[in-house]
Amino acid sequence: MASCSILRRSMNILITPLYLPHIKNYLNRPIERRGNQLWCPISDAPMSTEFAISRFAVPHIQREGWALFMDSDIVCLADINELFDLADDRFAVMVVKHGQKHEDGIKMDGQMQTVYARKNWSSVMLFQCDHPANRRLTADALNTWPGRDLHAFKWLDDDLIGSLPKEWNHLVDVDPLAEMSQAKILHYTLGCPALPGWEPKPTDGPWNTARMHCPFY
Repeated sequence: MASCSILRRSMNILITPLYLPHIKNYLNRPIERRGNQLWCPISDAPMSTEFAISRFAVPHIQREGWALFMDSDIVCLADINELFDLADDRFAVMVVKHGQKHEDGIKMDGQMQTVYARKNWSSVMLFQCDHPANRRLTADALNTWPGRDLHAFKWLDDDLIGSLPKEWNHLVDVDPLAEMSQAKILHYTLGCPALPGWEPKPTDGPWNTARMHCPFY
């Protein structure tokens, strides 16, 4: 849904899926499946998606300039070029710095909730790919570090992590409902109407509208 909603509103944008077989020479850490849950044996923790780690390979793939990673459970409501206009060369990466939220239990799609530092910061990341600090994201780091350390941006000093306005990563049904009308990116982090057995919610409207305009649906 992310790509459809971006392309509907933006020009001159190239979208590249993070398809693991295409980067296996760089990212080859093991992934297991335990029941209906992906599992990272290095982290000894569950993974919600196959791109839980591959997102951190973006600077290696792009190599120069600015590139944006975003999760797939996102609806973009603005021209994504406006987000690139916020790029600040002082920073290696820019994110919405959500406050720590200690969710637990099971998501709507049956995935386990995990708690780690800076949760959801990595769901929308604007990378300065050729920033010297991002060279620390070597193949060795991506294939051996626990996922929680990558998602906590442990390869960076804090002053190299820039802030994006909150409207560029609104967490649906987590962040205040009153802020949803100002959002430019809606992140359905707790689940979305595409999931089997989804119980309709008042916040489903933007997702359903985006789905109507997406040829893949």
